[in-house]
Amino acid sequence: MATAYLGPRGTFSEDAALLYAVDGELIDFSTIPALTAAVETGLASEAVLPIENSIEGAVSATLDLLIHETPLKIKAELVVPVRLFLITVPDATLGEIKVVSSHPNPLGQSRRFLERCLPKAEKVAALSTALAVEEVVTSGDRSRSAIGTERSAQLFGGQILAHDIQDVRTNVTRFVVLGQEDAPPTGDDKTSIGFTIKANVPGALHKVLTPLVDENIQMTKIENRPTKIWLGEYVFLIDIEGHRTDTRIARALDRIRENCAVLKIFGSYPRFPLESLRHLSDSPAFPPMA
Repeated sequence: MATAYLGPRGTFSEDAALLYAVDGELIDFSTIPALTAAVETGLASEAVLPIENSIEGAVSATLDLLIHETPLKIKAELVVPVRLFLITVPDATLGEIKVVSSHPNPLGQSRRFLERCLPKAEKVAALSTALAVEEVVTSGDRSRSAIGTERSAQLFGGQILAHDIQDVRTNVTRFVVLGQEDAPPTGDDKTSIGFTIKANVPGALHKVLTPLVDENIQMTKIENRPTKIWLGEYVFLIDIEGHRTDTRIARALDRIRENCAVLKIFGSYPRFPLESLRHLSDSPAFPPMA
């Protein structure tokens, strides 16, 4: 059973794949659409895809695949803390660093550290954190550094000069696992759906969501994406607590289907214990609320 993930090695996506498929074979692909194609054609049995980040928001490429392209189902979810490390060639020192490279997101997410500790260093964007680390280490240049994962430092033989340099310690990324079938009920599940309303009139969305209230079903997320058909027309995406086969959930979904134009059930899967990461908010670096 091979698990596909968004490569290259040493990225947060590989971290997620390693957490999910501890002893399984991993295959990396260079794009998110390639991951679903791999499962649909039998190159892999499942794929791990990023779907949202607590700071950057939704991963639109994954959402658009679920909405418009793939019949694959969500069978699992996992949440990975985003820990950023300043990585150099062995024995380099902070005073020697003149360049910092990484993917644009980590560069922005470690802005405070860079402003305070490397204010004069040039910031250079890279295609991924792993590629940035690999290029720095293989260059042998003591004046260059990269921001990446702990695993990337291990893979390429880099030195971790500073750890946990991200501005927000509660920065996490949620991943979903796609397969041919979703997961059986466990008693602590989530279900993800997408739908369009029949007509853009007052109360249309309220009418669709009313069954969730009537059945006392907790909605954990709601957002929308363009239908790509016409400006102002959207697909609404919702996560709810419970499995699609649960009596209350099934009853609510039947009523929702009657009140919307299109309903797509992306899958039911075990709920990740997000409370297990609550300790991240206890960090001294957790920013005060504005």
